[in-house]
Amino acid sequence: MFKHLRPLVFFPTFFILVSALILSLVDLEQFTAVTSALNSNVLDLFSWLFSLGSFYLLVLVGLTYFSKLGNIRIGGENSTPRITKPRWFMIVLCTTLAVGVLFWTTAEPIYHLHTPPESLGIEPGGPNAILFAFSAMFLHWGPTPYAIYCVPALVFALAFYNLKMPFSISSSLRPVFGKFLTPRVADIIDALALYSLVVGMASSLGTGALTLLGGASQFIELERNAFTLGTFIALIVTTFIFSAASGLNKGIARLSKANFWMLIVLFVFVLFFGPTVYILSIGAEGLGAYLQNFFRLSLFTGQAANDPWPQWWSVFYWAVWFAWAPITAMFLGKIGRGYTVKEFIQVNLIFPSLFILFWISVFAGTAVYFDIKSDGTLYEVLNSSGIEQLLYHIMDQLPLSGATSFFLVLVAFISYVTAADSSTDAIGDLCTKDFTSESDEGTALPIKILWGTLIGLVAWIMVSTVGINGVKQLSNLGGLPATLIILACSLTLIRWLKNPTELQR
Repeated sequence: MFKHLRPLVFFPTFFILVSALILSLVDLEQFTAVTSALNSNVLDLFSWLFSLGSFYLLVLVGLTYFSKLGNIRIGGENSTPRITKPRWFMIVLCTTLAVGVLFWTTAEPIYHLHTPPESLGIEPGGPNAILFAFSAMFLHWGPTPYAIYCVPALVFALAFYNLKMPFSISSSLRPVFGKFLTPRVADIIDALALYSLVVGMASSLGTGALTLLGGASQFIELERNAFTLGTFIALIVTTFIFSAASGLNKGIARLSKANFWMLIVLFVFVLFFGPTVYILSIGAEGLGAYLQNFFRLSLFTGQAANDPWPQWWSVFYWAVWFAWAPITAMFLGKIGRGYTVKEFIQVNLIFPSLFILFWISVFAGTAVYFDIKSDGTLYEVLNSSGIEQLLYHIMDQLPLSGATSFFLVLVAFISYVTAADSSTDAIGDLCTKDFTSESDEGTALPIKILWGTLIGLVAWIMVSTVGINGVKQLSNLGGLPATLIILACSLTLIRWLKNPTELQR
């Protein structure tokens, strides 16, 4: 394994994680204080960068779609797709949504309904708060985050396949910053990206374990402790390592297909057995509110009124999306061969955004409806039991609650595994020396197994000691360097917009 390893990419993140584990076990209070202070400083100083950067990337994707670059084929005019377009869409959708979209699309609108930004003068629980909740949901989960993924993914795909550059984040920077990118600098950039994703995966895995534990406790009595959390984490890790080891067309593609149709079944069930008319009406009205307030909310930092809401929500989200983007982009770029740039944007931004807008209308609409009709009962459940219990509580209000809750646990499990195995796949390739589009994917298998195991161990120890918030803060700290990397990648895309013939040589 070690003869194929890129040591300057692998070991820095490895040692940072081990050090964080040791510090959290030796002095938990000090560890929490340091990570909290660093996290607050990043959000305080760079809210403007996260907000402006995410908005800029969305505008850049729009310009690219209608440019001459849109007709360039990834891999060259004679390249053939690795996967069919329907399967490609399923993989993109399911590897980017993860388990968060299941639970946050019911929990988050309830928070916004009852605690909207004070500086906007919105009455909590009132009609304007309902519309604000939908505006915020469409902003946080719609086209903007997909643009954060789409730009670096597209740049990487063109650099990797058209220009035959190495499987590295630095390949996306080389057309503009080539003379500065020595091998060591390239390794440092990849190491920063690796840190951002690995800690983010640990955070997500801890959340996933809590969610599955909350779901399983609906059927059998389970105490939340280190043993039960460790059991669920081990189950998840084993599954996504096995899937990543199976390769793209077997493990990841099959899981994505199963995950997609399970999400569709859940979507249709809630739409027809939930408050259908309210869902359709509030979804349309909420979309109008989102479009009307798009520019203000996209660039809302709270600075004028010293309002902390953007740092709690929008800016926090942008930091998380940016932290995941570099390596997620490598996976998304890797599977885009054979399609045009315009098709790439359709599958990586337009189609997923449309899906998520419908999904939010159904699940956020159902949550808001039941909360209003019950005088804030869902908000009480959210505060007393946490986000992992709220969706199960909502499903109890619908027919066949026992069967749907069991199905929900299964969907949550498959959703996390699908997202995790794509990230593990990209991590393994990134840490492997001289990985190219023709490389045998089995070469990176031992590294994928090692990282999957380490991520599971970090998630288990952290969630059992410091708690999930501590891991999330470690993840957010990766948002700043990842943002700088992504914005630098965008300069390469601007260069190609001016001169697309560079990609046809």
